[in-house]
Amino acid sequence: MVLRCLLPLVLLLVLNGQSRGADQPIPRPNVERLFVSGETGYGRYRIPAIYVTPKQTILAFCEGRVKPSGLTGDIDLVLRRSTDGGKTWTPLQVVADDGPNTLGNPCPVVDRSTGTIWLLLSRSRGEDTETQITEGTSKERTQVWVTKSTDEGLTWDKPVNISAQATLPQWTWYGPGPGIGLQLPSGRLFIPAYHAVEKTGIYQVHSLYSDDHGQTWKIGGTVADETTEAQAALRADGTLVINTRNISPRDASIRNRAIALSRDEGLTWTDVGRDAALTESSCQGSLIVYSGLGDGAKSRWLFANPPGPGRRQLTLRLSYDEGRTWARSLIIEPGAAEYSGLAKLPNGEIGLLYERNTQKKYAPEIVFTRLTLSEIEGP
Repeated sequence: MVLRCLLPLVLLLVLNGQSRGADQPIPRPNVERLFVSGETGYGRYRIPAIYVTPKQTILAFCEGRVKPSGLTGDIDLVLRRSTDGGKTWTPLQVVADDGPNTLGNPCPVVDRSTGTIWLLLSRSRGEDTETQITEGTSKERTQVWVTKSTDEGLTWDKPVNISAQATLPQWTWYGPGPGIGLQLPSGRLFIPAYHAVEKTGIYQVHSLYSDDHGQTWKIGGTVADETTEAQAALRADGTLVINTRNISPRDASIRNRAIALSRDEGLTWTDVGRDAALTESSCQGSLIVYSGLGDGAKSRWLFANPPGPGRRQLTLRLSYDEGRTWARSLIIEPGAAEYSGLAKLPNGEIGLLYERNTQKKYAPEIVFTRLTLSEIEGP
């Protein structure tokens, strides 16, 4: 009798994804564990970004956090590279290290006219907490740094502080991306970024750009309040679409992604709209144009995030009309998963670099998987 009563409850828990096993990553083909927390000198890895260079080198960046918890402290930016389409990867290398301080939010972009890989990042004093920085009570505010590589990521210059160009006096916490930047047809290097405004608790997304091949940087337009962690894509008519994490209202379990448009390369933005098809539980999302921008192919945009409730069931979505609607979707990670990065690989496959959580509460791993377009498009 007891067993007969318990069976419906067990079935309900499984269907709702609340059984103990539901949090375990379900293996899919071609998954590589690139960054495993607790290995190679770092207690935790987070905030992935993936970029494919014009010479087809795949760069997989993330934060290497010495301690297994916390948003500040001793955090470096680290990298693994692949020159064979993601089949094999080089050992971990440190791109930037500022001793006990915090380096984060990697956001790379390549200048195709020079081949230079620019990497925008944030720098905070390791002893300052995010709350202190945001409120303006920290000893230092977040700075914006940039480094570059001219040899496909093999070596990197010492980072340069560009805060005088990239921030405003009332901005406290700051983050490029996280994710990737774009080079626009004009040659402009465009980086989506976000900041907190002193004494308000307000976060806003804004544009950061360079018109001189990365030598200097300027601040563009600001998007609406309660937007953070943005990615952008370019439509065929030149319109920039920015897709941001939505933190309004902050107590909501599920929100819709915030979308704004720019028709002047990020100098100004339209009012924010909400994408009814793209839900989230306040988490970063990744966005790329897979095809259809100057290549004569059918337009395909790809977007990935955990749709909520909770940071789980990382889902890949496909749009055929430049992000206006989303025609198809595919669950990549049924269990707990968070931030991600997307890339079109040299052989046309889709590369997805993402965080998935293991049994340990603060020990996610960052994995890389490859899938074909037909997996999401279907027969």
